[in-house]
Amino acid sequence: MSIGALESLDLAQSRTSVNLSPAELIEHAIKRGEGTLASNGALVCITGKLTGRSPKDKYLEDTPGIHDKIWWGKVNQPITPDKFSIAEQIAVKHLNEQGHLYVFEGFAGADPKHRLGVRVVTEQAWHNLFASTLFIKQGSKAAGGSTDWNHDWTILNAGKHNLTAEEKQQLGVTSETLIVQSLEKKTVVILGTEYAGEIKKSIFYAMNFDMPEVGVFPMHCSANVDKEDPSNVALFFGLSGTGKTTLSADPNRALIGDDEHGWGPDGVFNFEGGCYAKCINLSPEGEPEIYAAIKFGSVLENVVLRDGSEPDYDDGKLTENTRVTYPVDYIPGAQIPSVGSHPKNVIFLTADAFGVLPPMSKLTPEQAMYYFINGYTSKLAGTEAGVTEPQPNFSPCFGGPFMPRQPVEYAQMLAERIEKHGANVWLLNTGWTGGPYGTGNRFSLKYTRAMVTAILDGSLASVETKPDPVFGLNIPVSVPGVPDEVLIPKNTWADGAAYDEKAAELAAKFRENATKFEMTDAVLSAGPKG
Repeated sequence: MSIGALESLDLAQSRTSVNLSPAELIEHAIKRGEGTLASNGALVCITGKLTGRSPKDKYLEDTPGIHDKIWWGKVNQPITPDKFSIAEQIAVKHLNEQGHLYVFEGFAGADPKHRLGVRVVTEQAWHNLFASTLFIKQGSKAAGGSTDWNHDWTILNAGKHNLTAEEKQQLGVTSETLIVQSLEKKTVVILGTEYAGEIKKSIFYAMNFDMPEVGVFPMHCSANVDKEDPSNVALFFGLSGTGKTTLSADPNRALIGDDEHGWGPDGVFNFEGGCYAKCINLSPEGEPEIYAAIKFGSVLENVVLRDGSEPDYDDGKLTENTRVTYPVDYIPGAQIPSVGSHPKNVIFLTADAFGVLPPMSKLTPEQAMYYFINGYTSKLAGTEAGVTEPQPNFSPCFGGPFMPRQPVEYAQMLAERIEKHGANVWLLNTGWTGGPYGTGNRFSLKYTRAMVTAILDGSLASVETKPDPVFGLNIPVSVPGVPDEVLIPKNTWADGAAYDEKAAELAAKFRENATKFEMTDAVLSAGPKG
């Protein structure tokens, strides 16, 4: 934080609560009218006008020290240092006007060798509960008992303050919402949005910049490990709604983390201390581990309550992006501290709204590079403001919105580690089958789970494959527990000609998108055929 803002932020003991326990924060939130307790004990909060991230309102301070390292464009929009300072001052003024503030001081990074100290300042108790759940608490088992905290990053969450007309003019923006980040000052300012996910993703963005500097590959993925074989670690890459959280919460495996990890010299480690799962249509049958994790200490966002206290996970009238936050150790048998060895399997998850990608395929090293750097998936309803139905989307490295550096830099880090440690790479389509969105159906979670099981238990080590004629992907001819006919996507369509048309359309989009990146001829030729 800049010295001026730091000096003027009033964190006097008489008006500030630091590192309150979850029970204390829940008590404060209820007394202040910020939320209510559900019948299962979770705190239920409503985020107001915004129920998803606001990427169009996110800006990065542009300074000479970081300018040449940044992938400038729609994801990384520049803001000048003087305007960053204005935003910081607006946030500090608003926070100083509040009767009480809440501060969390903990860690990002379960590996003590690669750990950042995070301070989160909020005006709402429930936002601080969110931060203390998502990040790693000092002295906790997740922190290895460490209280050796150093202040690296600061988040100023003044989300209840909507920018005034005068402030928008000063800042050169048109929205009431603004999220600005400074990689040099290590400061985040949040204005005009109460969606808690902005807190989480701002630190992931920070790790995506800071970690490569120390030889760690930052990843938008979940991770788990075989309970009997600690060398059998798996990674699941994918954007929101593709299955990272669901598929990594496996009763036969220990959860390392559900969303953000680093792959360093000693293996993988979780950036976080909690999970942030989608709740829409959640059921004890479909996702039993997540369902059971929603209890006292968890936070439900924008979930409708029946009869005043009973969560209705099928009701999306507030948003399809209903969420729950809970500590990692709410998942039975989770790996604490959240670290693991080098992965044996890397799984890319895509929710294909065209309904033409195979539900499962094994990738060559060149295909792994190609499909990772393109990062094809679909934005699912509610994950961003204004997204009301699935939209085909290319998100580099399955995490484009959170990447300050050039995508090629992250792709090279993945390729180097896959080669060095001999990991197998797979592509799973958790999207549509039998037709595109609106005609086909979402692929069966039961079958997807069977595919993941077959990957992780070695059943597919020597399985015969056949290439997809359009995308060149190697499709297993059989998978235990999965009907053979659903493995070939064209077989699931009633109209073969319509499938061919849609497949050609998506293949063309891949080839067009690939022109944005520098690839070797071998990697480029691993993509869809023209």
